[in-house]
Amino acid sequence: MGAEQKIKELGIDLSNKPRPVANYVPAVRVGNLVFLSGHGPLKPDRTLVSGIVGRDMDERQAYHAARLVGIAALASLRNEIGNLDKVRRIVKVLGMVNAVPEFKNHPEVINGFSDLMTEVFGDKGKHARSAVGMGSLPRSIPVEVEMVVEVED
Repeated sequence: MGAEQKIKELGIDLSNKPRPVANYVPAVRVGNLVFLSGHGPLKPDRTLVSGIVGRDMDERQAYHAARLVGIAALASLRNEIGNLDKVRRIVKVLGMVNAVPEFKNHPEVINGFSDLMTEVFGDKGKHARSAVGMGSLPRSIPVEVEMVVEVED
């Protein structure tokens, strides 16, 4: 099953494309690589999830926020390449978690993003990854993720 069919099967709506909040673009294609800017957890009403993990939300809620980040990133990716079936591989993911200093489960939060990529793309969705904690993130979002994707010519 292709990625586009899987998106339909999962009931994911990719029509809610993120808009840059500053002087940048959501995605840049260079050859067969697409570099996605950092994306935040965009809700269907176009507002962002906000809060600090370990204070305003728990790990489970942050996991779901990271999944929303994945949906936003897929919307930007589709907008850039036209069809998600063109994805050869999710190459690299950098996940950032806005958490209290005592929080230790950054990888489990970013799994919300990574799990979505493997649901949609199967083995092509498995990627190299970093998951790090941050003292703050823009607009007080709990999670921001950027990624590099290999696509067909």
